[in-house]
Amino acid sequence: MKNDVKTKDETVAVVFPGQGSQRPGMGKDFYENLEISRKTYQEASDVLGWDVAAMCFGEDERLNMTEFAQPCIVATEIAMFRGIQESYGFTPQYFGGHSLGEYTGLVAAGVIPFSEALQAVQTRGRMMQEATPPGTGGMAAVIGDHLDVGKIRESLADLSVDVANINSENQVVISGASKGIAAAEKRLILALGVTDTANRFRFVPLNVSAPFHSRFMVTIRDAFSEVLTAIAAKLNTRNANRVTSNYSGAFHTQNAAKIIEELVAQLSSSVKWRDNMRVLAEKADQIYEIGPNRPLKNFFASIDVNCRSVTSFSAARRTFAAGE
Repeated sequence: MKNDVKTKDETVAVVFPGQGSQRPGMGKDFYENLEISRKTYQEASDVLGWDVAAMCFGEDERLNMTEFAQPCIVATEIAMFRGIQESYGFTPQYFGGHSLGEYTGLVAAGVIPFSEALQAVQTRGRMMQEATPPGTGGMAAVIGDHLDVGKIRESLADLSVDVANINSENQVVISGASKGIAAAEKRLILALGVTDTANRFRFVPLNVSAPFHSRFMVTIRDAFSEVLTAIAAKLNTRNANRVTSNYSGAFHTQNAAKIIEELVAQLSSSVKWRDNMRVLAEKADQIYEIGPNRPLKNFFASIDVNCRSVTSFSAARRTFAAGE
């Protein structure tokens, strides 16, 4: 028996995490319990020409390679979303996703066909990986109270380092040349007026293979624009204005060319997730995060918005079966 998750007159939003949320075994419990989830993984394998479920469920080291991680994450999130949708009558009105997760949001909203999104993000991942020589770029999370993005940008202006993700009130990710990342910590401590680095400030280098969402991704924009332009006729833009754009910080328009333009710009621009959260919170009474991990829940908490995370089949039953 299906249960409608939302109560009368409540508006629901769903958000999807991006790369970095992958883990061995992700989605396996949905695959084992729900036919629609099994079919989703099979569909992904048929489209891509390799066994997506096997890579997600096993100990394949390629799961952490950008080219494979991106389609695996999208496939897993859509398998989870479809399973929850079919089992519990889950009908969100608004959608969002962080970086790669924006593609899942567009698929879930019916804007981009699943098959086209899988192929696009695999190509996206390969291009992003190949945009810079290995070891020349990096990323780091800047964590502190009420971070001033303007001051962060100013302090990094001459370092070939950009603000990659504006994740929350308390976390900003920077991205760029390895030497610049190494020099950034001291600059930021001074720029932000940090007096207690143990409790109020952390600088955490990230284990990534390239400087994503930085100027170093500009070289692939034209080629990736061609990839998306080739599927422009297949986009259903009717619900696009219900999906947040990482590039603008607001909702997408119902214009296919504009959607493509913003997805391409996202490659080398800041992910304005803080703005995305705010516009979603203005629209929705309830917000759910669906994915293999739960990074977005804490970001919403930083703006005093409750986001309920679902990372497993058992969590889906706890969350939705009672009609909460």
